[in-house]
Amino acid sequence: MTRKHPPTSTSDDFSFFERVYAVTRLIPYGRVTSYGAIAAYIGSPGAARMVGWALNKCHTLQEFVPAHRVVNRIGVLSGKHFFPGENTMKELLEAEGLNVQDNQLLDFDRHFWNPASELSQTDI
Repeated sequence: MTRKHPPTSTSDDFSFFERVYAVTRLIPYGRVTSYGAIAAYIGSPGAARMVGWALNKCHTLQEFVPAHRVVNRIGVLSGKHFFPGENTMKELLEAEGLNVQDNQLLDFDRHFWNPASELSQTDI
C-alpha cells in the first residue's frame, strides 16, 4: 500500500522531524543533500518521503531550516512547490552560487553533501 498522506503526529514523528531539522541545519552554505541521504543518516533508510513531509512543515518553526538545500536523489528541486513563489527555491540556491536549469541542480555530484560521511552520529 502506498501512503499518500503523512501519518498522524506522534512523539516518534516529532523526534523524527526534529532530527530532520537538525541535519538540515548542518548543510553547509552552497551545498545540497537529498531526502534519502537525510533519512539514511538519521537511521530511517527508505523514509525519504517522510523527510519531505518534515521539511514541508519547517516554515512554521521559529528557527530557520534551510530546506531549499534538500533536493531529490538526482538533484531535481522536487520540493519547490512548498516554497512561496514559483522560483523561490531556485533563487535561494542560486544566491548561494549554485546553478539550476529546468528545476534541476547542475553539477549535483560536486555540490552534494552526504551527512553520513560528513557527520558523526553524535552531531545531531
